[in-house]
Amino acid sequence: MCTTVFGALTAGLLFFPLPASANLTHRESAFVIAPIFGLITCAFLAYAIVVLVSPVRALIETFSPIYIVDGYLRYRRPDRNTEANSSGYVAVLSDERRTICEWPCLGELPISDSMRPAMIEFSYYGGVHRIDGRSTGVVPESMAPVGVGNNVPRR
Repeated sequence: MCTTVFGALTAGLLFFPLPASANLTHRESAFVIAPIFGLITCAFLAYAIVVLVSPVRALIETFSPIYIVDGYLRYRRPDRNTEANSSGYVAVLSDERRTICEWPCLGELPISDSMRPAMIEFSYYGGVHRIDGRSTGVVPESMAPVGVGNNVPRR
């Protein structure tokens, strides 16, 4: 909105000159103020781009496919390269025990090393959705198709 407003002000001052009857000082001040409004327009545009990069990337990632793998689920404890708020890692492995994808786990209790066979539903961006048909809570069970109607209050 601010980009549009300041862009319109800049365009109005530069491309729609004051009538000839206007005082000369008003015309000169319009040419001094227009570049300032132009810089403000560029600043607001840059700010909007920086703010929207992450949400737009997340929106695009929601269209990524959901994979189902009959393989292994591996948990491993945190190591010295682990992020500060991570309690370990969970990974999806193929039936040949090759790592397909791994995500950090959040929580207070550290995870111990373990691996077990499982049927896993996951997406690269969202993490593990289901393990052996049981939901992990990443996508709620009550989620409506395409998310339409989720914000309707419960009775």
